[in-house]
Amino acid sequence: MTAILDEKDLERHFEHTIEKDQRIEPRDWVPEGYRKTMIRQIAQHAHSEIIGMQPEGNWITRAPSLRRKAILLAKVQDEAGHGLYLYSAAETLGADRADLTEKLISGRQKYSSIFNYPTLTFADVGAIGWLVDGAAICNQVPLCRSSYGPYARAMIRICKEESFHQRQGYELLMTMMKGTQAQRDMVQDAVNRFWWPSLMMFGPPDAESANTAQSMAWKIKRHTNDELRQRFVDMTVPQAEALGVTLPDPDLNWNAERGHYDFGQVDWDEMKQVVAGNGPCNTERLARRRQAHEDGAWVREAAAAHARKMAEAK
Repeated sequence: MTAILDEKDLERHFEHTIEKDQRIEPRDWVPEGYRKTMIRQIAQHAHSEIIGMQPEGNWITRAPSLRRKAILLAKVQDEAGHGLYLYSAAETLGADRADLTEKLISGRQKYSSIFNYPTLTFADVGAIGWLVDGAAICNQVPLCRSSYGPYARAMIRICKEESFHQRQGYELLMTMMKGTQAQRDMVQDAVNRFWWPSLMMFGPPDAESANTAQSMAWKIKRHTNDELRQRFVDMTVPQAEALGVTLPDPDLNWNAERGHYDFGQVDWDEMKQVVAGNGPCNTERLARRRQAHEDGAWVREAAAAHARKMAEAK
């Protein structure tokens, strides 16, 4: 009886903390549903950062100048750092990093669908920076106010670095748009291919999102998928006009009454196929991640042996 009353008290304290818009910390009791939701969201975010190193990593050796190579190297390293921050945040909830990695490479946990599209030209590096990282910023800036403290604090630095990535992508595309007609065509082609997948990054429509309502109630999320998608469209259309490219949507128009841009229907069937593992690069991305994990086994074993020796020496 005492244990039941204690748990009710703990639950009331948790709800009071959420209502007061204060942070939940690792020392705090949380409902099992909250813990599982946070681990799932943080793990998916971490996996996305790690898998996201691959599409642009393909272009490091083929970057057209030393400056572009250095920028791309720094960006890919940033993404690795983001993944490590986030795995650490998941560990504060009791998750095991090795278990999360195993779930990723076995396909039991997901990563962002956007990274299952190929990068065919160097303009794709710019399109990913501008559109993909731009969408990520829309998604992630509100997460700096997420109710779970370690996740919210990790997002502050991640968002600052993602903002830099977005600007470098836009600058790359702007440079190409001032080049030859072939370069301008390359930019337009990249934008055409990444526009719709970028809109899919916000997840399914609110009416079909199974997790949004509870995540909003727990203040893990601050805005719905559709709200964030609209914010991204409103932010990006003027940037496209300044860049001199068109966005591949005939229904894209300013709606003065709403004060927002109207836009066409996202191909949700395509998104479901990619999320289900049937995208253009799903198999390739996971195979490469699995290979990297296996190749790094000796590093993990050496680190564990060093830790044992240090513990024994105390």
